[in-house]
Amino acid sequence: MNATLYYIHDPMCSWCWGYRPVWDTLKLSLPSTVQIEYVAGGLAADSNNPMAAEQQAMIKAHWRTIEEKLGTQFNYEFWDNNTPRRSTYNACRAVIAADNQGHQVAMVEAIQQAYYLRALNPSDKEVLIDLAEELSLDLSRFVTDFSSETTEEVLMQQINFARELTQQGFPSLVLEHNGVRHSIAINYQNYQVTLAKINYLLHKNG
Repeated sequence: MNATLYYIHDPMCSWCWGYRPVWDTLKLSLPSTVQIEYVAGGLAADSNNPMAAEQQAMIKAHWRTIEEKLGTQFNYEFWDNNTPRRSTYNACRAVIAADNQGHQVAMVEAIQQAYYLRALNPSDKEVLIDLAEELSLDLSRFVTDFSSETTEEVLMQQINFARELTQQGFPSLVLEHNGVRHSIAINYQNYQVTLAKINYLLHKNG
């Protein structure tokens, strides 16, 4: 019987960026009966306020921790080239708008690369529109969808669903199989550990 693996994430979550190489490999290794569904959890609500220096220092420390543990690359020029805001909902909206054109995952990856490698600020709508153009999306449709009430409703639904699925933060994995949801521990360095757990649950529950 088919199963769904929910990936609870935020496009601007640094641990999601750190997990991405393992996640990409895991996705390719899953049984064909497992459907993947991205759920944007909404890390930080809309804000036009510059990020406090203390919070900037805390996030930089997270980046350094991820670098040390996983070897993930970060571009610290972001902090000098932008006015950082604790605001990720726009990035989530961009993913939803791109999903309308079949480019959900591509937009997630574009946002991550823009933020962590290119030192761009995905809290800014203009940056997200530029990314949509780089992905060759229908730009007029993207801009309309980005600001639509429907996108806002989908975002709120995803945020609420993410909270219903797990309280573990981002990234998180939840496998739904035969009507039962199972929290799957994230292994940031070995996809095979996660894959073995998923396969065990699939076979255990028929």
